[in-house]
Amino acid sequence: MRDALKAAGARFWLRDARSPAVLVEGLDAVADQDGLVRLDLRIEDGRVAAVAPAGSAPDGVDLRGGQVWPAPFDAHTHLDKGHIWPRTRNPDGSFGGALGAVMADRSAAWSEHDVEARADFAIRCAHAHGTVAIRTHIDTYLPMARGSWRTLVRLRDRWAGRVDLQMASICPLDRFAGPDGAAIADLVAESGGVLGMVTRHSGELHEDLPAGFQEELDLFFALAEERGLDIDLHVDESGESGARALREIALTALRRGFRGRIQCGHCCSLSIQPEDFARETIARVAEAGISIVVLPMCNMYLQDRVPGRTPRWRGVTLVHELRAAGVRVSVASDNTRDPFYAYGDLDMVEVFREATRILHLDHPFGDWPRAFSAAPAEAMGLAGRGIIRAGAEADLVLFGARFMTELLSRPQSDRVVLRAGRVLDATAPHWRELDAVVGVRG
Repeated sequence: MRDALKAAGARFWLRDARSPAVLVEGLDAVADQDGLVRLDLRIEDGRVAAVAPAGSAPDGVDLRGGQVWPAPFDAHTHLDKGHIWPRTRNPDGSFGGALGAVMADRSAAWSEHDVEARADFAIRCAHAHGTVAIRTHIDTYLPMARGSWRTLVRLRDRWAGRVDLQMASICPLDRFAGPDGAAIADLVAESGGVLGMVTRHSGELHEDLPAGFQEELDLFFALAEERGLDIDLHVDESGESGARALREIALTALRRGFRGRIQCGHCCSLSIQPEDFARETIARVAEAGISIVVLPMCNMYLQDRVPGRTPRWRGVTLVHELRAAGVRVSVASDNTRDPFYAYGDLDMVEVFREATRILHLDHPFGDWPRAFSAAPAEAMGLAGRGIIRAGAEADLVLFGARFMTELLSRPQSDRVVLRAGRVLDATAPHWRELDAVVGVRG
C-alpha cells in the first residue's frame, strides 16, 4: 500500500476504506457495529476532494477495507520535561516523588540547549506517528522560564507547516498572586501562548482548596481577560475529596462571563466525589463550555500509588458522565519518559488504544473517536480540522486493520501517514540520539 500511494501522484482515489462515522462528513452510509462506515476518498492536490460511498471510485489505491482516520491532535503534553527519565527518575512513582524529581532536574540541567534537544526529539516522534498539532505546557518559574519559552517559540516556528505547536504556562496558582503574576501573563501573551496554572499552591499537593483560592482564581482570570488569553488548567490531580477546584473554576467563568476558551486537564478527584456534588459540578462545567482533557496513561500510573499495595481505582475522571452532559472531552499524551510518567512516545494511536481500555470507550464506541482528533482540535481553537470531509487537508492515517478489535489489538507500527496527500517518510528517532543530553553511556 505504501508503494502504491507513493506512485499515485497528486490525484488519486483511496478505495474501499473504513472510517469512524463520527469523523466523516458528507457521506450517506450506514455504520457497522463498530461505528465504521465504508467509503472511497478522492485526494487532489493535498486535499480531500470527495467523500463517496464505497464502490464509487473507478480506480485508485485499494485499502481492502482498512481504516482511514484523520490525523490526531495532542492537546496536553509537557515537551520541556520529556525524556529526562534516564538521568532523573521518580524514586517511588508517586505524584510527590515526581514533583521533587522534576524540580531537582530543572534546577540542575534545564538550559535552552537541553530543553530544545529533548523537545525537538519528542516532536519528531509525534510527527512520525501522524500528529499534526501539539499543545505543550511549559514550567514557568521566572526568570528561568524565559529560556524555555524562547526555545519553544523557536521550535514552533521551525515546525510550522508540519506540526502546529501551542504553548501554555504551568506553575502553581499562588505564583500569580505575587510579583511574577503579571510578568508571567505578559510573557505568555508576547509569545502567543495560553495562560495556564495548576490549582494548588507551591510545595503542596492537590488536596483541600488552598487558603485564598477564590481571590487568587479571580486574579488569574483577570490576567487572562486583560490580555485576551485562553486558559488551560491542571485541576484536582489527586484522589482527595477536598480537591474541588473544577466546580469553582466553572462558577468563576460563569460569574465573570469569561469569553475565552477554557480547557481543564486531569480532574481526577471528580470520580471519588459524592454523586450529587459530581453531577452539579459536571452541569456547571457544561454550562461554562469548559473542555476536559483526560490523560489516562499518566493518571493511571501516578494515582493511588502506595508502596506494597495494589491500587484501588484507575485515577481517571468521569468521562462518560461529562460527555453525556455535552462536555467536550479529549484524550492526550501528557508526560513522556519523565518522573510523572516513565513511558510514552507521543503516539496518539497508543493513547486512544489505552484510553479505550482504561476508560471503557467501547461497546459501543459511540462518538469517542472524536476525542482523538476533532474534539482536541476544537479545544485548541482549530475547529473544522480533525474531520474527513470534502475540502479538508488530506492529513490522514491509514491502517491495514479493518475492525476496531484489529486496530486496538496491535501498536499499528505499519500505519501509513499521509500529509497533504503524500506519504510521510519520517520515522521516530532512536533513543540513542538523546544519550549525550541525558547522560546515557552505551
